Amino acid sequence: MKLRVVTPITTHGFASIVDLIAAARPDTELSHVELDHGPASIESSFDEMLAVPATVAKIIQAERDGMDAVIINCMGDPGLDAGREAVRIPVIGPCEATMHVASMLGLTFSVITVMKSLRRQFEHEARSYGLSEKMASVRAVEIPVLELEDDSERLVQMLADEAQAAIEHDGAHVMVFGCTGMIGAAAGVERELANRGYPDVPVIDSMVWAIKMAEAMADMGLRHSKMSWPFPPQKKIAGYDFLPASTALSSI
Repeated sequence: MKLRVVTPITTHGFASIVDLIAAARPDTELSHVELDHGPASIESSFDEMLAVPATVAKIIQAERDGMDAVIINCMGDPGLDAGREAVRIPVIGPCEATMHVASMLGLTFSVITVMKSLRRQFEHEARSYGLSEKMASVRAVEIPVLELEDDSERLVQMLADEAQAAIEHDGAHVMVFGCTGMIGAAAGVERELANRGYPDVPVIDSMVWAIKMAEAMADMGLRHSKMSWPFPPQKKIAGYDFLPASTALSSI
């Protein structure tokens, strides 16, 4: 099985996939690409907009390279709908995937993200995915995306502080990381919550779950419905020379 992780930013080396390789099955071949055009990080709707064209280009290229599925390495799920229109292989957005599994693991969940300014985006995503009533709150550690890897121990403590507040004040039963750059912190946050008297609160590492979902979809031969995400009509497109021709479109 071949899976492609697309990190929708231009910062080289951020959000290492080492933890994802460890989480994937031994027979899963995991490859990783970053963007050639776009923002250094995604912390706003504007950043997300800038990332979408190049992200979709990488999704199309993944299908041309023979990948079985693609995972977008960002909790904003940038380019998710457009990517699903452009290809036949499954395209997984970690926010959608994680919110849905969180809703199955508990009656409520909270998102702990990087900046408070992203609250509106997560509320929009929860509505879009039909999970507004399940989302108890959106909290933030107020650490910019590109600084998440500077001090992992401090990050775990700050995530645990917000998780505890979400449990005690917001009624959250499950925790969802609101940035894929928080990868690897879930086990530490679960341990810290247990030390604080909350031993049975699931903390979901969004990219690990997205990888497992991609594996499951590929195993079962599932793909997104073209009734929901039909191929876009062919037309002249100016100024996007980096966008490869869709394999699916060229075969119609």
